[in-house]
Amino acid sequence: MKKTKFETDAIRTQTSTSGEREHSTPLYLTSSFLFDSAEHARALFANEEEGNVYSRYSNPNTDEFIHKMCKLEGASSGVATASGMAGVFSSIAALLKKGDHILASRSLFGSTHQILSELLPRWGITHSYADINDPDSWESLIRKETKILFLETPSNPGLDLIDLEWAGELSKKHNLINIVDNCFATPWLQRPLEYGADLIVHSATKFIDGQGRGIGGIIVGKDEYIEEVSFFTRHTGPALSPFNAWMFSKSLETLPVRMDRHCDNAEQLADFLGLHKKVKLVKYPFHKDHPQLELARKQMKRGGGVVCFEIEGGYEQATQFIDKVAMLSRSANLGDARTIVTHPASTTHSKLTDQERERVGITPGLIRIAAGLEAIDDILEDVEQALS
Repeated sequence: MKKTKFETDAIRTQTSTSGEREHSTPLYLTSSFLFDSAEHARALFANEEEGNVYSRYSNPNTDEFIHKMCKLEGASSGVATASGMAGVFSSIAALLKKGDHILASRSLFGSTHQILSELLPRWGITHSYADINDPDSWESLIRKETKILFLETPSNPGLDLIDLEWAGELSKKHNLINIVDNCFATPWLQRPLEYGADLIVHSATKFIDGQGRGIGGIIVGKDEYIEEVSFFTRHTGPALSPFNAWMFSKSLETLPVRMDRHCDNAEQLADFLGLHKKVKLVKYPFHKDHPQLELARKQMKRGGGVVCFEIEGGYEQATQFIDKVAMLSRSANLGDARTIVTHPASTTHSKLTDQERERVGITPGLIRIAAGLEAIDDILEDVEQALS
């Protein structure tokens, strides 16, 4: 069969049809599976045969979701997890031991920062942060014990970018495992494996689901690393439920259509905010004023569905804006069909110190809007009345 395109793979990658000849993959809500014989059971547990044993290890719904995400990201294998943060933690913890070191981009999601700064040090694993705006300094931060390069691009919430091709060359030169959080872009807009990444992590809760219905995560990448991650998750248990795997796999069928609409709305929102007298700064990867616009166009198909901006008047005006929105949802999530507004300094990144937030551009007046799929005129009308 000839190689098919992304949109077709997102729809037509399915678990084999059962004897019932169903058109849409059914739910496999079972905790365990039957063996034909004692020898069959032994062979499955010895990994001499392929098959399902227990839904913490594998399940037809989970397998379909993993297989589909691997196709879309251009990966060879993957592991699904119960949440995006379970994916982030597993991708790191499975590959490190006491004494190892991580080099990470400074602009990271708040919970990822907590893993690096508060949890991993309990087991003797250290980290250093590198400044996105000073790539020349990164190499000096690499030690002999550095094992992982962990990146988030575009970053949450500041939408700063890292040159994936440059990062791939840096990790190859120093024999580092290159892990990229691709949650904001999704494989429709950006495919980090093509630029030298080894593992990709997603919070499927966000744009993969697209409707704010379930929690889940996924790690895809090279076999040699996924084998270690699979062993880790198999025995520590952050398994994705079959129902959520089924739901995410169905959601992927509309990912390209949804992401294009998210991008359309986000682009128009960024342009609107960029001209508003009460807005000091707008950040959006494909906005004309983004300092890394050229890089965004090099490695991303479009700019994504998230816009952040800094409002005049700091914290007081930012919180007033959030309190005044009428249609937009006040929530800490993103990637939903509904447009969501968040104040990162007091919510998603509140556990960082003032100095840490300042170093990554999370000011008291910064607001993050995840553009939904509503009519753009209605989104802009609500933003305008809240700003006024």
